[in-house]
Amino acid sequence: MSAYAAANRLKKWFTGAEHINMKLEIPSSAEKILRVLEENGHEAYVVGGCVRDSILGRSPDDWDITTSASPEQVKELFRKTVDTGLQHGTITVLIDKEGFEVTTYRVDGDYEDGRHPREVMFTSSLEEDLKRRDFTINAMAYHPDRGLVDLFHGMEDMEQKVIRCVGDPMERFREDALRILRAVRFSAQLGFEIEENTRAGIRSLAPNLKNVSAERIQVELVKLLVSPHPDYLRTAYETGITGEFLPEFDACMKTEQNTPHHCYTVGEHTLQSLLKVRADKVLRLTMLLHDMGKPVVKKTDENGRDHFKLHGPESEQMAKKILRRLKFDNDTLYKVCRLVKWHDARPLPEMVSVRRAVNKIGEDIFPLYLEVQEADMLAQSTYRREEKKARLQGVRKCYEEILERKQCISLKSLAVTGRDLIAAGCKPGPGLGDILDEMLEHVLEYPEDNTKEKLMKFFEKN
Repeated sequence: MSAYAAANRLKKWFTGAEHINMKLEIPSSAEKILRVLEENGHEAYVVGGCVRDSILGRSPDDWDITTSASPEQVKELFRKTVDTGLQHGTITVLIDKEGFEVTTYRVDGDYEDGRHPREVMFTSSLEEDLKRRDFTINAMAYHPDRGLVDLFHGMEDMEQKVIRCVGDPMERFREDALRILRAVRFSAQLGFEIEENTRAGIRSLAPNLKNVSAERIQVELVKLLVSPHPDYLRTAYETGITGEFLPEFDACMKTEQNTPHHCYTVGEHTLQSLLKVRADKVLRLTMLLHDMGKPVVKKTDENGRDHFKLHGPESEQMAKKILRRLKFDNDTLYKVCRLVKWHDARPLPEMVSVRRAVNKIGEDIFPLYLEVQEADMLAQSTYRREEKKARLQGVRKCYEEILERKQCISLKSLAVTGRDLIAAGCKPGPGLGDILDEMLEHVLEYPEDNTKEKLMKFFEKN
């Protein structure tokens, strides 16, 4: 029996709090911290996401601890600590080189900027500490001896598969506007519905996301996209969230595609494509952005059929602006933008055509390009589906053969270098690069000629 199932059978009620006689497996180092704190007269519990994930049978990323001990008292009790958030009562305790955040019970003062409380006051009350947390499923605490403390019915909400704010949603979202996006992210990660009042609060206060930094939005967006339900981005659209940080997606949701190749709006096609590709950051971002340019380039002919010529390059430029706006790193930007640019390229299933495609698209991302192509196809209508699948399978087979034969597909694997040409009497300069490019073009057509001897003869003739 799972911990969650056992918990539902063993509920007991005490003093208005829900205590459940259940056992969660927690790291020995975390339990050691709890014991040290309690042996010295303080309360301590593991709290938040680690409790939620343990009950759900998921592996927690980290283990947070909440305690009645002050930060100074925590520092006195442990040999190795780091002041990671002293103003908010957080000390990182290092046990065997592993860090555990230990935070004093606290009550937040008024929030003036939709992100930071004006002041933080420490308290001796676990209830007061849990009361300030975002969602009921994140407001549970656990102790190996005392079991689960669930003041706000987080267990019930997990059973009902519901995301619900602790207390008044308007208050929670005014305190930190990022919680608006976090609600959708948790919904996507867990496959839960957002409770009606919580959803209404999101819709009402979505404009407050303008107070949240791009970096924080980026983190939540990626977590949503790589979740089991990336299509829950639809909820973000319906509640006005994407309108605040990704209005380009809203335009896609409103753009019809009157063409036999498609059966969804651009936005719905995007959501479907997210489901068809594996949960990788670069791949999911690519599918999110691959058709962003379609609303801009859309043309409708005299027969009422829509056309989206050159939407790849247009989408690439828009993707670049969006990724920079959301402060993504350069490596992610480079890979995603190249994939977006070439996502609609359709080489023939022939060796020469595929070699040229690998060279053009980039040998580092060509395998990802194949995954993007498949996801894009599977999110379209079934019109000419078998023909499209056959072409893609043929391209993949050619690519595998190119790798197996170790054929040259870039200057990096060309058998002749610039040094070789200089040694043969060629003058350094732009002309040197032109010669190497000509050699590469020749080798892409005739891969058997990728030897130093043959290429130097090619150089002498030309």
